[in-house]
Amino acid sequence: MTLVDTNVLIDILANDARWRLWSIAMLEEHSSRGALIISDVTYAELAPQFGSAQALEAALSELGVVLQRIPRQALYAAGRSFEQYRRLGGIRLNVLADFFIGAHALVVGCPVLTRDVRRYRTYFPDVELIAPVN
Repeated sequence: MTLVDTNVLIDILANDARWRLWSIAMLEEHSSRGALIISDVTYAELAPQFGSAQALEAALSELGVVLQRIPRQALYAAGRSFEQYRRLGGIRLNVLADFFIGAHALVVGCPVLTRDVRRYRTYFPDVELIAPVN
């Protein structure tokens, strides 16, 4: 199982010239190893790209991605990680999507496929990240 970050799906859906091919290749590679999942947060972040929930569902189905609800234990971990972020000087006042996604991956024990590793590395160092090599 691999938890897919929003940015990877937007690369594909928005036909991003720089990242689309990498993102498609990573989805294909990791789908052969197990389920590709997204969290509730990623679903919500993708919603503005679509005119209806049915269109979003169709796109996810075509990409072979399924929604997995965030477990309560992960919701708690996201809040605690956000608390650490604020103690370290973070300026955002609401829990960020990366905290929900990182905590979800931590609790279910799967890697995150992403292009933006910064917060994951800082607040979820035990989560395996699948990311471009810079």
